Amino acid sequence: MNSGSNLTHEFVEYVPRELKDGVVYVSIPFATVIHKCCCGCGQQVVTPLAPSQWTLSFDGQSITLHPSIGNWNFRCRSHYWIKQNKVVWVRQWTASQIAVAQQQDASAVRSQFRADPETQAPRQNISSERPSKRDGFFAKCKRRIFGK
Repeated sequence: MNSGSNLTHEFVEYVPRELKDGVVYVSIPFATVIHKCCCGCGQQVVTPLAPSQWTLSFDGQSITLHPSIGNWNFRCRSHYWIKQNKVVWVRQWTASQIAVAQQQDASAVRSQFRADPETQAPRQNISSERPSKRDGFFAKCKRRIFGK
């Protein structure tokens, strides 16, 4: 796909077995976004939604994922953003830049799930509060994604 190529998105509970090219599947119940790599290699790209990983913005018409998607372990080593349902390509990183980013990512994930010293339970940023039936769709999505 070229820079600025349009994507579509689908909010789903479960991701379909066969992913369509150019479709970004968003599963709020599983706090996960999945799509085929935008370079066309066909690899499945999984972006977990969590404060230490990716965040999703939805403006009512399009989605944006943050930070960029660096497929460092794929043969294609593609690197891009998904901004307002568009692919925005980013320059390739060097091996040392990738190594630093992977170390930072691993540290952020460890920090997020480090056990709480008082309870020895993993810290989680997801609210256990059940939404009211009167809550709107976006309020429920926000609470599931951001724990608010």
